[in-house]
Amino acid sequence: MTAATDFFDMTTAPLRIGTVRLKVRDLDAVSTFYQTMLGLRPIESHGHRFTLGIGGTPLLELVGDPKLAPLDPRQAGLFHTAFLMPTRADLARWVAHVAEARVPLQGASDHIVSEALYLADPEGNGIEVYSDRPVSDWHGESGEIRMSTDPLDLQDLLQSAEGTEWSGFPEAGSVGHVHLQVGDTAEADRFYRDVLGLDIAARYPGASFYGSGGYHHQLAGNVWNSRRASTRPEGMAGLEAVEILVRDAMNITAIAVRADSAGIASTRNADGLTLRDPWGTAITLRN
Repeated sequence: MTAATDFFDMTTAPLRIGTVRLKVRDLDAVSTFYQTMLGLRPIESHGHRFTLGIGGTPLLELVGDPKLAPLDPRQAGLFHTAFLMPTRADLARWVAHVAEARVPLQGASDHIVSEALYLADPEGNGIEVYSDRPVSDWHGESGEIRMSTDPLDLQDLLQSAEGTEWSGFPEAGSVGHVHLQVGDTAEADRFYRDVLGLDIAARYPGASFYGSGGYHHQLAGNVWNSRRASTRPEGMAGLEAVEILVRDAMNITAIAVRADSAGIASTRNADGLTLRDPWGTAITLRN
């Protein structure tokens, strides 16, 4: 049996994902989907804004506007929001839940570091639901983080539920990472590595994976659908903002200095520091 301490504790990472904000055309339909299919719970609602999460912790904010242009999958923005299940059994219970609900999945992969399944919400925003493998399984002989995209053994995964049923998003669940569509990976590296201070944990052809504190990635950027994309149109549905929780407030000051040196505008207020990546996604850093 694997010791619990061999699994990554996200709260120890210098930077980790907080809340993801999406702009949507049909607020009721999208919010209902995340509640019924992922088991997220309402936290607060203010007119055209609806916040979902678990245990009082916000994970997803939806901003409704029926006048928005539909999501263009070739624009920079969201590839997927990745919801991290605390255990493999939690993931197995969720898989059985969506299978019973006949929710179409877009893929299922064994990434060495994790086991993951993919789908989309009613407006095409990508979703990953995954559980991590023990940290000791992540590394190659030289200590590098190994990632791959191999077939997932669904039958073996389902057996780990041991006959228990899905009862909603787990209290210890979180947004483990956000994978972005970017126009250029080198430009993404200059922002997410050189300004935000994330490490490049791994690379795929056309993609960089950015980690903090030894995690395989809290953020990633790829050009698979969006190569040479420019700033995202303002009036389009899709990703609007990503909140990053910063363990040490001094890191926010250091990021502000690096942003200023790079000529990137930022706004500092009581809520933290907000800056935009090269494609217009707002990144808010909070302690």
